[in-house]
Amino acid sequence: MNRGLIRKFENLIQLRGACRQLRTLSYRKVYRAQWKPVQSSAHPVWSVLLYPQCWQKDKLISIALLQHRHLATKEETKKKKKKVPLTKGEVEIRQKMTIKELARAMGKDIDHIYEALLYTDIDHGSLEPDSILHEDHIKLIVKKSGMKYKSAKLKEEKERENTDAVKRPPADPAVLTPRPPVVTILGHVDHGKTTLLDSLRKTQVASMEAGGITQHIGAFLVHLPSGEKITFLDTPGHAAFSAMRARGTHVTDIVILVVAAEDGVMQQTIESIQHAKNAGVPLILAINKCDKPEADPERVKKELLAHDVVCEEFGGDVQAVNISALKGENLMVLAEATVALAEMLELKADSTGLVEGTVIESRKDKGKGPVTTAIIQRGTLRKGCVLVAGKTWAKVRFMFDENGKAVDAASPGIPVEIMGWKEVPSAGDEILEVESEQRAHEVLAWRNYVEQQEKMKRDVEVIEAKQKEHRMEYEKKQKEFAHLTWRQRKAVLYKANKHLMFSKPKERTEIDENVLSLIVKGDVDGSVETILNILDSYDADSECKLDIIHFGMGDISETDITLAEAFNGVVFGFSVKANESIKQLAAKKGIKIKLHNIIYKLIEDLKDELNSRLPPSVVENTIGEASVLNVFSVTVGKNKVPVAGCRVQKGLLDKKMKFKLIRNRDVIWKGSLSSLKHHKDDVQVIKTGMDCGLSLDKHIEFNIGDEIICYEEKEIQQTTSWDPGF
Repeated sequence: MNRGLIRKFENLIQLRGACRQLRTLSYRKVYRAQWKPVQSSAHPVWSVLLYPQCWQKDKLISIALLQHRHLATKEETKKKKKKVPLTKGEVEIRQKMTIKELARAMGKDIDHIYEALLYTDIDHGSLEPDSILHEDHIKLIVKKSGMKYKSAKLKEEKERENTDAVKRPPADPAVLTPRPPVVTILGHVDHGKTTLLDSLRKTQVASMEAGGITQHIGAFLVHLPSGEKITFLDTPGHAAFSAMRARGTHVTDIVILVVAAEDGVMQQTIESIQHAKNAGVPLILAINKCDKPEADPERVKKELLAHDVVCEEFGGDVQAVNISALKGENLMVLAEATVALAEMLELKADSTGLVEGTVIESRKDKGKGPVTTAIIQRGTLRKGCVLVAGKTWAKVRFMFDENGKAVDAASPGIPVEIMGWKEVPSAGDEILEVESEQRAHEVLAWRNYVEQQEKMKRDVEVIEAKQKEHRMEYEKKQKEFAHLTWRQRKAVLYKANKHLMFSKPKERTEIDENVLSLIVKGDVDGSVETILNILDSYDADSECKLDIIHFGMGDISETDITLAEAFNGVVFGFSVKANESIKQLAAKKGIKIKLHNIIYKLIEDLKDELNSRLPPSVVENTIGEASVLNVFSVTVGKNKVPVAGCRVQKGLLDKKMKFKLIRNRDVIWKGSLSSLKHHKDDVQVIKTGMDCGLSLDKHIEFNIGDEIICYEEKEIQQTTSWDPGF
């Protein structure tokens, strides 16, 4: 046999062996690794097949070994990666995970995740191992893999130490000393509460109030001729100030219920009784205006029986005193009754140690800054004391009594105006003294932290509710697309959302006329609170939406005007001012500033503003009625026009007005007439009892018995259905 043939045969045998090795290696499944031929730059693999004689045995083997080493290296690397052990088929997931992290958590390869993602609406072409998956898709992948999931526990934050300021334990009875009683005057509006206090103080309080109606809580210390002191809280009697009255009863010892002898028990009288009962405070009944001829004190006492207020003469424990606040009659009798009841209550307090009190009212004064009126309940307040209230603190700079006179100290039961607050606290906040400014910062930090935690808890609840809603919607879509392949599903979703892909964010081009944006400013915290409480009762959003974009204390500022301009809003101010430059700026920008000193006038003005935002309603005013007695047609050009022979039954028919055709009580047509004739003559008006022929501006066949109504449309301004209750 020829030596050349033998050599060729040997080469073929060697080539066959090498190909078998390469084929075996290419079929191995080593994770995601795919066999890629390692080509020599000088001798590619295809050259081996074409020219086997050019290759030696050792070169073929080296190619196979090189490829084997390449695959083995990747295989060893994969083996070195530790898989997270699963606990009873449960996968610990987080709200956001990458594909790689999820594969590791599930103990699967990345191919498995890609395969499970075919059941979702995610665009696979854009996914990489580091792409982030959201919770809904993560849960679906785990479910499709036949596993269960559990949320990964967040790293538990080290429990924060409570650094809040709290009241001191009850004082030793041995250190308690008598204190003035705190008396709140309650009653219906205009029943004489402020006049009563005015007579006791010998000052003109009521005359300084707008409209003679009290609109704030006034705290005053009254010195009686006997030497006794009584702290009075004069609360507003107007319906709008219910929250203020409730707050006044919580810091009081005795309630004087003022009822006008000629009016008797009214709405706020009943409410005041309820406030006193809720606070567990004893009552003294002051029947005012007994000097009037129509006064009937006995009727008042009997009316109060229905509300569990039983006077002493009826076997109860409520003292009743007939007075005339305006003329000063029996005021000392009322004061003595108050002092006697206070002695029975044995009112005492600890005037030593850290101060405790309550914010009665707060405001932002232009010269003094944030100022509060407070009642001291324990300890003695002095200049330099560091106080906390709500989420603000103060280092007391100055203190003033109700007459604006500076005082150096305030003991329990004494009302005082405090200056030195960093921010304005809310009315009703508890005042506590702390040792230092650093301690005050610790208290506020804790209170802010607690508020933040509560907010986070509420946010989590909202988020979970939204997630549940989205999950249900997603599962519903999945059921709809269950019969489609993932490619078909992707195409359907693309078509459904195509319009969103090219849409730009909507820009605000015009303001909705049916939205009234408000900026509310008040002189004190209680006034703003009252106005907001009234606005909370607004229930006519379907007519005009009410949007409160800002509220606060103090005079109208440039910021308020800028906000109003941005939202096309109106600025309402209660017992505040707007200087001339602010008014000019508002006029230049077309912003309305509405200033009021009386609460019900502010609400009336607000209702007028709401009415102006409502679209006018169109009312049809009937002018005449006619009935169709005959039907015929006339030829106009090439067209036949239906004509109705009518008789006017009521009013008149005016061709200029609008008409409607009624058949069997249904309106068939509305429009104008094309012709109106009387005895072949064109006319403008047909009166009652006259016959006429008419045709419509639209081709409609008439029936005998149809009714023709002539009417005119009038626009009438709508009024809001909102009723604030007073």
